Amino acid sequence: MALKDAWNNLFPQPDPNIADTEKNSYVEDASSGNKMILVEPRAYSESTQIADHLKRRNSVVVNLKRVTADQAKRIVDFLSGTLYAIGGDLQKLGNGIFLCTPSNVNVEGRMSDDEESKKGKAKIEDDFEF
Repeated sequence: MALKDAWNNLFPQPDPNIADTEKNSYVEDASSGNKMILVEPRAYSESTQIADHLKRRNSVVVNLKRVTADQAKRIVDFLSGTLYAIGGDLQKLGNGIFLCTPSNVNVEGRMSDDEESKKGKAKIEDDFEF
């Protein structure tokens, strides 16, 4: 009997009283939401992976220096929509580098760009010159 109890403790059987919808529902991992992910996408298609990190409430630093200016703009647009949907924030850290944070992360302070402060408000095209 002790072996059977040990087996059931290691490999619990599903509870038949739980509905199928509850069995398949997403259970948040205790470790999610406390990671900083660094990403250098090489194509627009990788933006969904970045969005998945944000949906798991992880912060993401995105380096867009390995994509074209058009792809970089599309990625930033996609991530802006994702961040709006989850109540997050997008902050430019440097030339082509962005910090994406979900709502559970508070960022204090802002990075300033010397050229931007001299010229006033920069054009969107200037954000993606590498």
